[in-house]
Amino acid sequence: QADRKVARQMEAAQRTALAKGEVGIAERKPAPTLAGFAQRFIDSIQVRSAAKPKTIEFYAQQLARLLDYEPLANARLNTIDESLIERFVQHRTQQVSPTSVNRALATLRRLLRLAQEWQVIDRVPRVRLLPGERNREFVLSHQQERVYSAMAPQPLHDFALLDLDTGLRVGEALALQWSEIHLEPTNGAKFGYLHVKDGKSRFAKRNVPITARVRVMLTSRCARAKTPWVLVGDGETPMLVSSLDHAHARLRKALKMSADFVLHSLRHTYGTRLGAARADAFEIMRLMGHSSVTISQRYVH
Repeated sequence: QADRKVARQMEAAQRTALAKGEVGIAERKPAPTLAGFAQRFIDSIQVRSAAKPKTIEFYAQQLARLLDYEPLANARLNTIDESLIERFVQHRTQQVSPTSVNRALATLRRLLRLAQEWQVIDRVPRVRLLPGERNREFVLSHQQERVYSAMAPQPLHDFALLDLDTGLRVGEALALQWSEIHLEPTNGAKFGYLHVKDGKSRFAKRNVPITARVRVMLTSRCARAKTPWVLVGDGETPMLVSSLDHAHARLRKALKMSADFVLHSLRHTYGTRLGAARADAFEIMRLMGHSSVTISQRYVH
């Protein structure tokens, strides 16, 4: 080299490389691309969420959305930075709502954090979610409930009644089995209770008291039951969420009700009615299976 400074820098680099080799320090392999790391991420999700097929399906769908954007799919994990993420956001916002964009961003954030945990990358870039998500805060009034119940077909009618009076998540309600239903009063419940054995998080496991009208409905269904499940569709298998959702959408359209009225609104109505009945945030947390009292506080006004 003609430049003494450059020559000394090259010498130092060469000495470092030789020293590492002598003590067995291996150079880190190049980080994989997002597409190359995708299967490893999904494999981890499948193991850790084996009991939650909806969670596995969610991450698979959102990962596919990330891989649709080639600059991101072909980027090595250690080169994914805030600039590239912003380009992805600009690309996706031209096609879908902020809510959909945020779901993909949340998946990317989890994937990158997992890569850091496995020492594939050293740094996780900041992933900023978009503002302006549409929050469905629809609450069913008692008058609307009477109209809806009068027109609802089975098993949507009984699901709605159960959800309004117990606040179960849709998946929790459809997974209920008769062995988890206790119609006789006990444990301080006036009309019996039901047991949720599994759910969204470890806090989902809980006992929920039932009301008089839910007890009448469950007693009637139990007398006709031919399967272990409380709510069944066609045949002897649990009712599918998609089938229930389609039935609800048809009825909502026929009654000309707000598009914000989704199945989850029944659970939200339960929480709102608890708050109106002066239940405190900790009672609401226990009954609804929230993971944090902060979530329950919005029902207390």
